[in-house]
Amino acid sequence: MAEQVAAEMVANVHSVAVSEGDRIEAGATLLVLESMKMEIPVLAENAGVVADVKVAAGDVVQEGDILVVLSA
Repeated sequence: MAEQVAAEMVANVHSVAVSEGDRIEAGATLLVLESMKMEIPVLAENAGVVADVKVAAGDVVQEGDILVVLSA
């Protein structure tokens, strides 16, 4: 079952910490967003494998945009 990680706000993608195929644990940092000069880490809620990374550093995302797709 795939889990989609979405942006919770309009932000710039500061950095991406994972790549497709990476096995991650719950609580792992997937990427860091930047909004209003604050860095906001986006964390994995569950352990899994990174199936798809939809963004790159420097991208601008809108609320609800899919950032990363994880598979169990």
